Amino acid sequence: MFNRILFIIPIWLLLDSYFFQSLKTVTQSLSPSTRHTIHWAYWLFDLILISVVLFLIFINPKLLPQKYIFVVVSLVLLSLIPKLLILPFLLIEDLARAGDYVLHFKSYKHYPDRRKFVSQLILGLSAIPFLSIIYGIYRGKYNYKIHRHTVTYTDLPDAFDGFTITQLSDIHCGSFTDRDAVQHGIALANAQKSDLMVFTGDLVNNEAVELDEWQIPFSKLRAPYGVYSILGNHDYGDYTVWPSPEAKKANLDRLKLMQKEMGFRLLLDEHVQLEKGGQMLNLVGVQNWGKSFARYGDLDKAMATVAKDTFTILLSHDPSHWEAQILPHAKPIHLTLSGHTHGMQFGIEIPGFRWSAVKYLYHQWAGLYKKGKQFINVNRGFGFIGFSGRVGIWPEITVITLKKKV
Repeated sequence: MFNRILFIIPIWLLLDSYFFQSLKTVTQSLSPSTRHTIHWAYWLFDLILISVVLFLIFINPKLLPQKYIFVVVSLVLLSLIPKLLILPFLLIEDLARAGDYVLHFKSYKHYPDRRKFVSQLILGLSAIPFLSIIYGIYRGKYNYKIHRHTVTYTDLPDAFDGFTITQLSDIHCGSFTDRDAVQHGIALANAQKSDLMVFTGDLVNNEAVELDEWQIPFSKLRAPYGVYSILGNHDYGDYTVWPSPEAKKANLDRLKLMQKEMGFRLLLDEHVQLEKGGQMLNLVGVQNWGKSFARYGDLDKAMATVAKDTFTILLSHDPSHWEAQILPHAKPIHLTLSGHTHGMQFGIEIPGFRWSAVKYLYHQWAGLYKKGKQFINVNRGFGFIGFSGRVGIWPEITVITLKKKV
């Protein structure tokens, strides 16, 4: 991760220098001591941050636990993103100054300075993403939101009319830094009092050991019809270096065992039947299958013994699976529950408008979608990874109600 950041350090310093010109313009009317303090603080923050990054790259990359490395990455983003967003405004202002100078250079004694009101405007604009990212790092990543959906079917068994499902996804417990906040999220999930609880993958970032301190809190998740889970792409340990294939397998085996100890029924390309009032509903779970990520799942195997004309809910981590294999499958799957995208942890969701850059990678990236008689819900994720925060795309607990359409 930090090796990638190494390549952007020169760009980072250039941005710092360019943005600093506006800061100098805005602070020129302040007292010398105040002005110098602001200038020193500006450079000190980034220089310390760059020094930490270089230390982690070249000296001791294991100095910090992964969750604190994500905090460092978040601080890097805090420094870069506001400057990148206001860069076009700075360039436009400089092009305007250059054009004005070329057209009227005879009347200028020296090259025109950047206009103060423009610099003030630019600094004001940069404060919006800056403060948003700060909020996302310290509060937003634990700002759990309940998303409620009702899905209706003509062929839903009568006994399951009004049946409720709480869905969690992408816990990424190796990223957590606030135990009380996470326990609040767990309590909030239980407070929905749904009939069924499901977890749709990515319990850890890479290693089962991340779950050690969180196994007891998450074992408190409960529902009358049980807690069922599947594996996500991060659960297989594919994104870390193992001393041997046997060590990697042992890690996955331990993660499976820990889920069993927590009371999670892990579905590995298989299905179970839920019974209510003498009627049945199929709950199917596949291992990770994605168009761009590892394909461990076998949908045909999972559906092999599912009767064609029965009501079926599928747990599949990656939503790209839906259009690729689930929709065209010979046995109709009524509802698919996925996660994986996190909504990229950064975006805008207001009434009537939703946007995140992840929408350009996934057709179904957050919320409920329908094609024909089939639905998919893409959970925005309970946890976070990479960026130790969330801005605009808050952590999600989904509650889905099944309704019989008369």
